[in-house]
Amino acid sequence: MDRDNDVALLPFARSHLEGALKLSQEMSWPYRLEDWDVALQLGQGFVLQRAGVVIGTAAWWPYGETHASAGMIIIAKAAQGRGYGARLMDALLASARPRSIALNSTAEGQALYQRRGFVPIGVIHQHQGIPRGRHELRPSELVRPMAASDFEVIMRLDRDATGLERRQMLEKLLHSGDGYILQRDGMARGYAISRLFGRGYVIGPVVAETATDAQALIEAALARLGSVLVRIDTSATSQLGDWLEGVGLEQVGDATTMILGTPAPSSGPARVFAIPNQSFG
Repeated sequence: MDRDNDVALLPFARSHLEGALKLSQEMSWPYRLEDWDVALQLGQGFVLQRAGVVIGTAAWWPYGETHASAGMIIIAKAAQGRGYGARLMDALLASARPRSIALNSTAEGQALYQRRGFVPIGVIHQHQGIPRGRHELRPSELVRPMAASDFEVIMRLDRDATGLERRQMLEKLLHSGDGYILQRDGMARGYAISRLFGRGYVIGPVVAETATDAQALIEAALARLGSVLVRIDTSATSQLGDWLEGVGLEQVGDATTMILGTPAPSSGPARVFAIPNQSFG
């Protein structure tokens, strides 16, 4: 245990989940306790604790031995400006390196990450709302619900699109959500996962070869969800923004994608149109 001014740096444990939830609520971040729990099951991290109260969190998720994502980096408002964010990030980097690490940064966090060598490589747009109109599942020869036997196909599509080994994460997301497969000429060409998250549902990852195929997968998920709050985090270059706004999912925020190291080499032809959330990347 490391101490500085009566603030302890500790490995993130289940006993810290309630404190982490209070931190995210203070920031108006939409995480539920279940979302924090899933994040901790899939990854690891650190907390800062003063007098038994969690005042800071940072977590990271390994994707094989070469890459990782980082997120859920929060400092309590009353503790900001004292170097605690730097302390957490330094502990995280010491734990996760030499992996290349990607994260999605708020405007406030960019300077902290840039000082540690992170460089911007893109922008994520957060779309959210209650979908308008009626959404229908496309013909079964194009999009169908995912079956358990599809998992290895999903893994291949995801690996080709991201260059990452994300088996454990995808297993967890599918266990608690609904999956959809887009197929053409008898071959799987894309997939999407929809699940409970935050204040409603999130649709992501969405992996497809074209924006039109990504829309078909999202439509399938929307048809199942109905009139509930839906969130989709998509790249600014995805070509989905205008369409998402048109179906009632307004852009409500953005984040800068940054990386320390080298991006994972994706082979395609499928690519990522929506991410599972801004922490998992």
